[in-house]
Amino acid sequence: MILTTICTGKAPTSIRSDFPSYPEMFEELLSRPGIDLEFETVSVIDGEKLPDPTTLDATLITGSPSSVYDSESWISELRDFVRWCAAEAVPQIGVCFGHQLIAHALGGRVTKSDKGWGVGRHEYDLRARTFWLSEDAPDKIALSVSHQDQVITPPAGTQPIMSSEFTPFAGLWYENAPIISIQGHPEFSKEFATALYSARADRIEGVSKAIDSLDMPVDNDLVSDWVIRFLNASKKA
Repeated sequence: MILTTICTGKAPTSIRSDFPSYPEMFEELLSRPGIDLEFETVSVIDGEKLPDPTTLDATLITGSPSSVYDSESWISELRDFVRWCAAEAVPQIGVCFGHQLIAHALGGRVTKSDKGWGVGRHEYDLRARTFWLSEDAPDKIALSVSHQDQVITPPAGTQPIMSSEFTPFAGLWYENAPIISIQGHPEFSKEFATALYSARADRIEGVSKAIDSLDMPVDNDLVSDWVIRFLNASKKA
């Protein structure tokens, strides 16, 4: 299976050369011995053209500093692409901006949250036991986050799989299409999250507290396992 990562953003310029790109982070997260998964990238943020979904095995949409309701042409084109992929039953994964973009494209509502920035380590309750979760999945998981926007109203036909008081719709499972999406960042290392929050300290409150929260463990590897299980279970015939 080839996972086509749709790159929709880049790290701040001040730290960009110190860390892998977002697609490279996902490749590192999902590369496991014995896992038959290859990777390719389409960088819409650099003007690359979106492919024909009928040629794809699966897609993953990354995080981005953009908002899904911004006016850039690549965002509207990506919304159409998500709908086309859904119609063709192409497995889709969305993370942060990708989570919001898929929801927005398929009938949900995304806005800038009046709760402000979500940063640091956030814990979520697991609300559903789906086919791609491991049998021993815990009741709670934790991930690093960095977002102002949130899914406020999920699309019809979705089931919330992760939630918290701060982010009620932090994970969605689309029951009528092979789609899963999450607000948190399983691809972020502690070092990258720390650098990212520091680079945005001039416009985010509570950066020191957010960085301190990263001393507690996060569940990147567990979510990686779930994504791989989802991809394996959702392979197109």
